[in-house]
Amino acid sequence: MDKRVHEALSNGRNVNMYKINVTFEDLLSTGAHFGHLTRKWHPQFKPYILMSKRGIHIINLEETLKNLQKAIDFVTDICENGGEILFVGTKKNAKNIVQQEADKCGMFYVVERWLGGTLTNFSTIRKSIKRLQALEKESSSLYENATKKEILSLEREMIRLQDLHRGIKDMKRLPDALVVVDARHEYIALCEARKLNVPIVAIVDTNTNPEIVDYPIPANDDSIRAIKLILGEIARSICESKSISYREDVDLVVADESDVVSTEESEEIETDIELTEDETQIEDEVKNLQTKN
Repeated sequence: MDKRVHEALSNGRNVNMYKINVTFEDLLSTGAHFGHLTRKWHPQFKPYILMSKRGIHIINLEETLKNLQKAIDFVTDICENGGEILFVGTKKNAKNIVQQEADKCGMFYVVERWLGGTLTNFSTIRKSIKRLQALEKESSSLYENATKKEILSLEREMIRLQDLHRGIKDMKRLPDALVVVDARHEYIALCEARKLNVPIVAIVDTNTNPEIVDYPIPANDDSIRAIKLILGEIARSICESKSISYREDVDLVVADESDVVSTEESEEIETDIELTEDETQIEDEVKNLQTKN
């Protein structure tokens, strides 16, 4: 973790602690407790596993709530002290949510391909952004005396750069922290952040090593509803720390979610096991186990 951030937290500068509004039942209803197949688990994830059911690990949602509160305390402290957060989520079922929540709290985001060197070679990325800004100006000297073919080529370049940099176009310096959906999928981004001592908050599933993240949030990173719930709470806490209003969604248009388990995983489960039919039973077992604990 960044020494400056660690000192800020240890000195207790953040006296207004944000109390999360997410409950155990909220997480349960989104399918946040469903992990990957047991044979695909990462041993370091063991402290966050409640049990296994029909070959699938069930995540301990009490740990999810506890770690979500820690992550939000950390993020709000950064924002109250003028810090900036970079949201990262390039997988198909996360990118729309990541962009929407980052926009709501006025933070930066990466939802297309993560460009190698986005953090470690930020000076080059800034040059690329300056090139984009020049292309976006109709009065730019780049268009003077250019042929139709050259203008079309410049326009194609502008569209490509807009897709790559649209979430970080106004980012003048390295972020103070990353908020990542699926730490395993965004491994390159995590490597760059760790190299530069940029703290990482990430949703981690049972197939991921949580120790590579400073603030892991154990949850199903394939469930659109779970991602929306967790990122929405983080964005809401950032808005409160910056004293701005959080815009609630009217209609959220995202990819279809037929199940809380990823398509890749569900295809590998035997056909005679239908997870959706057992959801109520599994939820009841999870509630009973949590009550006993």
